[in-house]
Amino acid sequence: MYLIAGLGNPGKEYEKTRHNVGFVALDYLAYDQNIKLTKLKFKGACGDGMIAGEKCLLLKPQTFMNLSGESVREAAEYFKIEPNKIIVMYDDVDLEVGKIRVRPKGSAGGHNGIKSIIYQLGSEDFVRVRFGVGKAQYNMIDHVLGHFSEEDGESVSDAIRLAPEIIKTIISSGVDEAMNKFNGSAKEKK
Repeated sequence: MYLIAGLGNPGKEYEKTRHNVGFVALDYLAYDQNIKLTKLKFKGACGDGMIAGEKCLLLKPQTFMNLSGESVREAAEYFKIEPNKIIVMYDDVDLEVGKIRVRPKGSAGGHNGIKSIIYQLGSEDFVRVRFGVGKAQYNMIDHVLGHFSEEDGESVSDAIRLAPEIIKTIISSGVDEAMNKFNGSAKEKK
């Protein structure tokens, strides 16, 4: 069984912000795979179904970004899911807008949601699917909680539309195959 989490902040005021790219990617995956995120459990909104022949739990932590690990840990413990079967989708300010980066494991890279997950799981060995939202020009908090320009929004949407294929590839063919196929610009992958 896989646990697939999309990171973001709950609430209307955070919709369509850079920090909620993970939520949007998970919503797109859920829609594509006809999985309803209607259960409130593990401090998050979740739903389960089959993706690429594997049972999967989709999870949107409702704890706010900095405490995302609490939700991920509770779900992982309940279903006894090892870290290498956890996939986390989220925003990355160190990637250009619209870039995608799949990695099998690694450090938090300054992302508080990932720091929380690493702390709660006691492991860095979970798969990351990062969507580039660009560097902050001035204030990091204002940047990640800000909205995209129309052009940047289109670039990020192009990347997010690949989320179902990225996840299916990770599950069916492995992280290395997903890295080879999807790392780079979404425009390059069309």
